[in-house]
Amino acid sequence: MVGLIWGSQSEQRLPARLGADEGGVVVPPRYHRGDWKEGDGVFHASAIAAYTRKLADRIEGHVRSGEFPVVLGGDCSIQLGASLALRRIGRYGIAVIDGSADFRHPGNSDRVGAAGGEELALATGRGQADLTDLEGLRPYVRESDVQVLDIRDYDAERAELTASGIASATVGEIRERGPQQAAGTALRTLEAAALDGFWVHLDADVLDPSVMPAVDSPDDGGLLPGELLPLLRTLVGSHRCVGLNVTIYDPDLDPDGTCAALLADLLVTALTRPSPEDDTCGR
Repeated sequence: MVGLIWGSQSEQRLPARLGADEGGVVVPPRYHRGDWKEGDGVFHASAIAAYTRKLADRIEGHVRSGEFPVVLGGDCSIQLGASLALRRIGRYGIAVIDGSADFRHPGNSDRVGAAGGEELALATGRGQADLTDLEGLRPYVRESDVQVLDIRDYDAERAELTASGIASATVGEIRERGPQQAAGTALRTLEAAALDGFWVHLDADVLDPSVMPAVDSPDDGGLLPGELLPLLRTLVGSHRCVGLNVTIYDPDLDPDGTCAALLADLLVTALTRPSPEDDTCGR
């Protein structure tokens, strides 16, 4: 069963198309920087921490009930809610499908501030304790249990990911191997006996801006829908995958709803696993 926890994205009739139950909205706090200034750490941190706990409560309930939550956000910081929820339950991995690694932290940058660009670092215990050590559960995800997929070939954080023990694959590498094969390689880690399962974090900016311009920081060199679909389908099709979140889609940048429709079609096709001849997202 799929439970949908709504965020800011257009509905696109997803519950009906997926045969899913609507899980309701976890209302985010009002966003403002207040008197934050550079050097103060992550802005909005206390509100993000409170929201992370609330979202974790909702996700935890779905996972413990044997449901498959699909969380529609929001910026990438919502991944912390999933990571905290799963850390409460056991040891889980994460497949990060994102155009960038979001691994900025005080050890590699003096410009820490936006949790939405730092969530992987936070989830692996890097950064301020009020976000990395909620409920004394730091880290929420171990480096060896993370697979980063589809970062741009020029991502500056790639070397540090490798040095930290986090496996990654760039867009170019995935094209060379093939999306299904790349996902299969990731699954060898994510389906390991030591793990209780894994979560998928999908950032819309993994898609090339030629097809997905409705993101806050469009970056050339991304995947096309026909490349993302088999990768995503292989991951969520694993019996060890327990849920999925989608982030960064900005409806204000999508006045005709074209990008929302594309994301919805990708989700429906990946989660319902139609036959290849019914696959419309790959064109």
